[in-house]
Amino acid sequence: MKTLLARIFGKKTTMTNITIIGNGNMARGIATRALAGGQSVEILGQDAAKAQELARELGAGVTFGTTADAPQGSIVVLAVPFEAAKSVVTALGHTLAGKTIVDITNPVNFETFDSLVVEPGTSAAEEIAKLVPASSNVVKAFNTTFAGTLVAGVSGGRPLDVFVSGDNADANAAVSSFVSAGGMRPLVVGPLKRARELEGFQFVLMTMQANPEFADFNWDTGLQVTK
Repeated sequence: MKTLLARIFGKKTTMTNITIIGNGNMARGIATRALAGGQSVEILGQDAAKAQELARELGAGVTFGTTADAPQGSIVVLAVPFEAAKSVVTALGHTLAGKTIVDITNPVNFETFDSLVVEPGTSAAEEIAKLVPASSNVVKAFNTTFAGTLVAGVSGGRPLDVFVSGDNADANAAVSSFVSAGGMRPLVVGPLKRARELEGFQFVLMTMQANPEFADFNWDTGLQVTK
């Protein structure tokens, strides 16, 4: 009912560009960049009340619903942990057909914070790609950005670099356009299997944020390529 009301009473005037699944800090950050780029945004959360609260905080025009609803966006961002992302895409099934699915997850073992939970020779993105319809295109992006820097749009006073990998050129281009419109720089680094390196590198960066020896790091750093 909350989803229906959100879509009836003036909250949706154009086709949704971006659906974000999740209502946490990363969902907030990515939605902020999407809105800065003039995109229309839909928030789908497991908890409808929390999704509604985030939608209201983000501002007028943001719709909301639950993860039981079919995503309306042409780009669907999985802003949930890896295991939850697998469950969500499995449950959504055919409603993801033809969509570009952005996997932002980092498959870290959060019990030990000492390893990834995917086997060598694969990645979270590749595992998710096995679960979606054949007509969908999974793209890895935003896994190397932290939530706070996404809200700000910068790290160290510089626009964020967003590393993108995927097997479909049109899907990579769509995600790159989304990134550029939000004031960031997309860097397409290759096919989806490059997600293995992106996830591994971000794991190292995450351990540095949590390491007290790096006192200046507080989940507000950013990976950037300079020359």
